[in-house]
Amino acid sequence: QVQLAESGGGLVQAGGSLRLACVASGSIFSINHMGWYRQAPGKQRELVALITSGGGTAYADSVKGRFTISRDSAKNTVFLQMNSLKPEDTAVYYCNSNLRRTGGLVPRDYWGQGTQVTVSS
Repeated sequence: QVQLAESGGGLVQAGGSLRLACVASGSIFSINHMGWYRQAPGKQRELVALITSGGGTAYADSVKGRFTISRDSAKNTVFLQMNSLKPEDTAVYYCNSNLRRTGGLVPRDYWGQGTQVTVSS
């Protein structure tokens, strides 16, 4: 079994900051990449940021310069530091990991339950 557990969401005023964390636990053999997606009401889920096992990163244009993704590989944990938050950042944020579980033949995607981020104007 593999689980992703997010934490750190909440309510913040525009211009404020939040830090999300996600821990992958269970029978994990290797992790390829970890990342964050978000889904606002009435919209499709979209990629926010991703970090590879080698430390490479990618960001949505809408968050570049404001959000920073990082990871603690030893603890299978990924973080998302969100600064200068805007009301349009309001969404449920989901942790994602492409990993191979112990005994598995190929890697696959796993998802967390999601954490609500609400930015008030």
